[in-house]
Amino acid sequence: MRLAVSTLGMPGEGVASAIETAVRFGCDGLELRLHPDTGVHAGLGAAERVAVREAILRRGLAVAALAGYIRISASGPDDGVVAGLQADLELAADLGASGVRVFPGGDDLEAARRRVCAVAELCRERGVRVFVETHDALPTGAAVGRLLDFVDLPEVTGAIWDVLHPWRHGETPARTYEALSGHLSYVQIKDAVSAQDTTPRPMGSGSVPLEDCGELLRGFEGWVSLEWERTWYPDVEPVEHVLPGARAWVSRYASR
Repeated sequence: MRLAVSTLGMPGEGVASAIETAVRFGCDGLELRLHPDTGVHAGLGAAERVAVREAILRRGLAVAALAGYIRISASGPDDGVVAGLQADLELAADLGASGVRVFPGGDDLEAARRRVCAVAELCRERGVRVFVETHDALPTGAAVGRLLDFVDLPEVTGAIWDVLHPWRHGETPARTYEALSGHLSYVQIKDAVSAQDTTPRPMGSGSVPLEDCGELLRGFEGWVSLEWERTWYPDVEPVEHVLPGARAWVSRYASR
């Protein structure tokens, strides 16, 4: 496992501050939320992209993934979705990220297939992938697994297992892990008060079955990112208070 921290937990702080936080707490990389608030978005020019990438690499970090907001299986016209996804994927390639997180946003599997097909060649040429998160309309591993099986382009797609959402929708970690078999590319870790109250809690102090998730992921070789949702819950403690617990969790389950 390689530990990243999402800039979702550092609202308004910018890339330079996120880099310092990641280095200070022994992270291997950053998950960059795509939003003007973070200083990273598809509107960056070529020189700005180089500056962001070099600033991160200079401190020995990597860009684990970009956290975008494209809704890959939402109903409606394809053009805007495809254009936005292409722009995010180009940014990912320029920053050296492994790929772009997308949300389902709906359950139109045929639309998802069309849209991924439209960017598949770009993904192959630039070495980036489309990562579908267990979220919103398709919150379980079973649902995201079905989508990715239907799209059937494993070389350019992958699944992000957000450990909160499948569990709060009644899917056990074991079932999620099984359902995402062959697709699992990235994991977002977090804890919360309960399945009904998703207020973030430091790792191990909430109700998410993190021990079960860790045992299933023991020896996982991909990125594990702490997604501390302070952007949405501004009254919770700063991410600096939570990162030591995330680092300990990753260390505990990093080896087989």
